[in-house]
Amino acid sequence: MADLVLKDVEKAYGEVKVLKDINLDIKTGELIVFVGPSGCGKSTLLRMIAGLERITGGDFSIDGVRMNDVPPAQRGIAMVFQSYALYPHMTVRENMSFALRIAKKSQAEIDQAVDKAARVLQLTPYLDRLPKALSGGQRQRVAIGRSIVRDPKVYLFDEPLSNLDAALRVATRLEIAQLKEAMPNSTMVYVTHDQVEAMTLASRIVVLAGGGIAQVGTPLELYERPQNEFVAQFIGSPAMNLTPGEVVDTGAQTTVRLANGGIAVSAVPTQAADKGMAVNVGVRPEDLVETKGDRLFEAEVEFTEALGEVTLLHLKRTGDQPQVVAKLPGIRSELRRTQVRLTADPKKVHLFAGGKSLLYR
Repeated sequence: MADLVLKDVEKAYGEVKVLKDINLDIKTGELIVFVGPSGCGKSTLLRMIAGLERITGGDFSIDGVRMNDVPPAQRGIAMVFQSYALYPHMTVRENMSFALRIAKKSQAEIDQAVDKAARVLQLTPYLDRLPKALSGGQRQRVAIGRSIVRDPKVYLFDEPLSNLDAALRVATRLEIAQLKEAMPNSTMVYVTHDQVEAMTLASRIVVLAGGGIAQVGTPLELYERPQNEFVAQFIGSPAMNLTPGEVVDTGAQTTVRLANGGIAVSAVPTQAADKGMAVNVGVRPEDLVETKGDRLFEAEVEFTEALGEVTLLHLKRTGDQPQVVAKLPGIRSELRRTQVRLTADPKKVHLFAGGKSLLYR
């Protein structure tokens, strides 16, 4: 069992606070993913959990025991770094067993732990090889295996796939997902800048921004019900389109007249919108469809990106209007330099005021 609780946690370097008001409960068996832009503090927060960075405010506990001043080696935590950090002169078996040998475990215990971890990670055929004889993905699995043999309470992953090429990243991501299924009671905290990793691996995602937590939720909660504009645009690729407008009608549906002349209708009831209120209307590119009726956007397609299963349409900007991108199924390169009319299902329309969602709190 390993429940992690961060209460009012802060990190400061002198007078500069880089993290503040971090409140988070992580339950046994969860795989929590920290995401956010570069410099948001996600790796710093992970290192604070590991004990590699000092907590300058608040409390961090594991299973109810305060850990602020507990040395890293006594926290029951194993960390997998971005760099494999394998000993090049040691075999896979020797690398994986090193921590156990330092802890003076018996040879029988060491062999049992290494063999078990090797089976889980499909490393058994490579136990007698040196790291230089392994692929990047295999080396990362050895680094993970080195953590597994210690049987820690908590596993920490600090961007473990960022050094791999695209194909290896996909394969190793699947292996980490399978590893989690093989160890359902293990608690894992994972840092990445890749939202695909976050969406496919996480039990819950913690979005960090501006030194704090922007939103916590399951991958689909963050995608479908973002609580603020930052999360709305950070989760999803391409980013959600945001267009300014003014509320012209409220009730069971909220109607907004966009600055570009289009009409947006949100089917999600809100009591927070008033007539005349300035809002931003958010629509994901994949939720835009062609129409001959009322439209959200009408513009010339300036550029297309054919990606095989979908085509991205980049609409021509007029004046100071924001860029609009649509994602249509199939190959639609013929739409370049043509005029398109686009709308969206009212259930897919988001409304924001002051940077915060009017629909989801």
